[in-house]
Amino acid sequence: MELEIKQSFKQTEVGLIPEDWRVVKLHKTLDKENLPSGLYKDKNLYGDGSKIIKLGDVFAYDYFQPQFAQRVKISKEESINYQIKIDDLIVALASVKLEGVGKVLLVRNIDEPTVYDHNVALIRLQEGFHASYFAHIFKSGRLRLQVSKNATQVGTTFLKASSLKKFNIPLPPTLAEQKAIATALSDVDDLISSLDALIAKKKAIKQGAMQQLLTPPHKGGKRLDGFDGEWAETSLGEFAKIDMGQSPLSSNYNTSGDGLPLVQGNADINNRKTIIRNYTSQITKKADKGDIIMSVRAPVGEIAIAAFDCCIGRGVCSLKSNNDFLYQFLVFFETSWAKFSTGSTFDSINSNQLKELTFLAPVDEDEQKAIAQILSDMDEELEELATKKEKYEHIKQGMMQELLTGKTRLV
Repeated sequence: MELEIKQSFKQTEVGLIPEDWRVVKLHKTLDKENLPSGLYKDKNLYGDGSKIIKLGDVFAYDYFQPQFAQRVKISKEESINYQIKIDDLIVALASVKLEGVGKVLLVRNIDEPTVYDHNVALIRLQEGFHASYFAHIFKSGRLRLQVSKNATQVGTTFLKASSLKKFNIPLPPTLAEQKAIATALSDVDDLISSLDALIAKKKAIKQGAMQQLLTPPHKGGKRLDGFDGEWAETSLGEFAKIDMGQSPLSSNYNTSGDGLPLVQGNADINNRKTIIRNYTSQITKKADKGDIIMSVRAPVGEIAIAAFDCCIGRGVCSLKSNNDFLYQFLVFFETSWAKFSTGSTFDSINSNQLKELTFLAPVDEDEQKAIAQILSDMDEELEELATKKEKYEHIKQGMMQELLTGKTRLV
């Protein structure tokens, strides 16, 4: 396959496209003129019956996953009138966020007769139009702009199926070129999906390893070779130095880099690392790079590592320990904090409660380090996979910009 840069462009309703491309209204491409929304069924009818594509399926996947579909009781007539086919496109018509409206699910496989819900619309194309190409077009900036112009917001964001019919679709001159573009983009999608599956598998393995290695041997945990020392009860206050955060005055906040980054709570944590949203020139409580950061309110217990020296507000605390065992234990313990939280407005935990938390740990610090190293190596592998996935997502965005605008042609 050769790459050819097309030099001659024309201005259209969707912007610049190659001279030999055209723009068509979506309704001109449909197998039938109407764009029907699907079945409304009472929640009591769900559980048995025919498989149904729901709004959640469209939000969760780019391609229909029959194994995860819900079931609903329907009539024989409904099964015929609302049955999907291979290469159908299912479009989300409602969402709490604008980003969800207009999202498309492509049906690439069906394992049994399946229908679709009333909160989505069905697009079934005529011959000569490639469904996968249209699925990618719906993700492009040009189509997303049309979605935002036609969507209405009354609490929830809605898009009428009739509005979809007016959408302008940029089209290459041949079905073969539509297919070539779709194949190139779908190959990257499949690569990203395979990384998602691998990341999910590695996370499950890490969770299992934490369960085995952070559970004391006398309670069924796995012992690492070469270690036979005892595990003893300790408290968080004994195991680590704890500093509760204290919020500076808001008048000292800034975005110009004056002072230190401010870490106030969960909003300043992403992927278990602190992020910078604001700075403060008033340093109330300082955490050092590498400290454990834990949220102490709304919700309690989210764990991160300080990626830089920072000022910590009252929504978090910092913990210093001799090795990474405590970090791994707190990640493992993360979902168990609810029973310690107090407060009528915000879930919270105070300094004394933190210090008094007891847990079992190896007495031998070398064993602590060995356990932490195994789990940290797993974290590093997960981080590398996440970085690779992000790289491919950036590549795909660049490919979409080039291929779906005709700047780069696949001949």
